[in-house]
Amino acid sequence: MHDSLIFEDNRLVPVLYGEQNVHLKKIEDALDVQIINRGNELFINGHNADSARQIIEALWAKLQQGQEVDIHSVDSALRFFEERQGNRADKKNGKENNQTSRNFIDSEQQIVTQKKKIISRTPMQASYIQAMKTNKLAFGIGPAGTGKTYLAIAMAVSLLEKGDVERIILCRPAVEAGERIGFLPGEMKEKMDPYMRPLYDALHDTMAADKILKKLAVDEIEIAPLAFMRGRTLNNAFVILDEAQNSTTMQMLMFLTRMGESSRMVITGDASQTDLPSGVRSGLMDAVETLDGVEGIGFVRFTTKDVVRDRLVAKIIEAYDAKKHKGL
Repeated sequence: MHDSLIFEDNRLVPVLYGEQNVHLKKIEDALDVQIINRGNELFINGHNADSARQIIEALWAKLQQGQEVDIHSVDSALRFFEERQGNRADKKNGKENNQTSRNFIDSEQQIVTQKKKIISRTPMQASYIQAMKTNKLAFGIGPAGTGKTYLAIAMAVSLLEKGDVERIILCRPAVEAGERIGFLPGEMKEKMDPYMRPLYDALHDTMAADKILKKLAVDEIEIAPLAFMRGRTLNNAFVILDEAQNSTTMQMLMFLTRMGESSRMVITGDASQTDLPSGVRSGLMDAVETLDGVEGIGFVRFTTKDVVRDRLVAKIIEAYDAKKHKGL
């Protein structure tokens, strides 16, 4: 099969192709097609030529609307069309292909902070962002590398900067330290730093370093172990419980009942990576089973297909899952 495309706006063509045609090469590798470019004209050869054309058309539509297209946009488009083909096998005519491009653009969700704009990179990430926007309580459940924690932090920073919440509270169960962190040297922040480092990384990616330090100093951003949430009522706050699979059922109930007026909560975790002692039930999975169907709570379940780190990460996770299911 073969297909061809001609682009009228020569200013946008280099952005569509990417530096040294990196965008086209990514599409070639993903779909096993050959893309030949001659200036503003593309020739596509291969069994998946039609799919490649639809993806390139969708990216071109983004550029024409003034939106950014980078290597992540290409990956997002590939994921969108892969999922769509998995759900629908029927062929599309030209009119329906245009609608597909429209659907791809409309499917994206974004979070805007003063430092950067984050755009969903998979359909499930888009669902997660939407769940955080529309629910007071949202769960992001699934394997590492799917963006659960990063997007929750970005949403928290966005709402804090807009004044929709007054503070951010970052929380994790300190299972590795048995939550007896009082025996560790230093102030609370110093004690928790090793366990909160992934949250700090996301903070620094979405907020200027000097602002983070200032907000930490006045408790507009607060770092706290899960055990220290007991007895508190958290008003006007965006509260994130990360690595929630390491909470017990009683800790989870305690945390959930801390929600106060004008607050939002996001709970993230990966049920396959619990550090709880053998025989201790995870509070995350207990909460998912108990609260499923409750109005006002959003549940988003990621899979290895949603891993946005290097593709090898998804393969590693799948290999370990397969080994576990075989009982090895």
